[in-house]
Order: sequence, then C-alpha cells, then structure tokens
Amino acid sequence: MKFKIDENLPVEIADLLRERNFQADTVNEEKLSGEDDSVISIVCKKENRILITLDLDFSDIRSYPPSEYPRFIVLRLKSQDKESIMNLFKRFIHFIQEENIQNKLCILEENKVRIRE
Repeated sequence: MKFKIDENLPVEIADLLRERNFQADTVNEEKLSGEDDSVISIVCKKENRILITLDLDFSDIRSYPPSEYPRFIVLRLKSQDKESIMNLFKRFIHFIQEENIQNKLCILEENKVRIRE
C-alpha cells in the first residue's frame, strides 16, 4: 500500500509507515503544501495513494465518493496535539496491515474505527 501524509499531520507518521515497509510520501515533500483539497485528492487518485489527514472535508462522501478515490483515512481526535495523533496512529497501524481498506473511507476516532464504502 502507498500513503500520502497530509500537511496537518506529523511527518513521523510517514516514518512509522516506512518502518513497516509501506511507501509513504508527505504533502510537504512533494511541494503540495497549501494546495486545495481537490488537487490533493486528484494527486492521490493518480498515484493510487491513501491520504491520511485530519481534514474532515475528506470525510464527505458526496464530495469524495469512496468508489471514485483510492481511499482516505481521516483522524478525528478531541486533542490534535502531536502526542495524541501519534498514539492513535500507532494503535491503528495494525488495522491497516490486516484490513482491506481499498476504496473505503476510514474514520479513526479515539475508541473506534468507522468505515464507509
């Protein structure tokens, strides 16, 4: 699986994925910082990458139907500090290794994962 890490997340998320032999690029590395959501989504679709983000706009299946985009993982946390984000993602990383999330929207919350197809 290939991932793109949005600019609103710590770059260490990409490092965690790379340590587990996933391909992971960041929006910043690809000089896409500040680009509109539609541009990011098109790039992810073209590269067949899973976008990991805090941006709730990507959880709108009317704007981004799961059948038309590779997939999005949206993190929803009460506290969006780096430590909380990293803790949530470390708990979730096993899920992405085991689950088929192709063309699905995954919303990660502190105590559950919601999947929309």
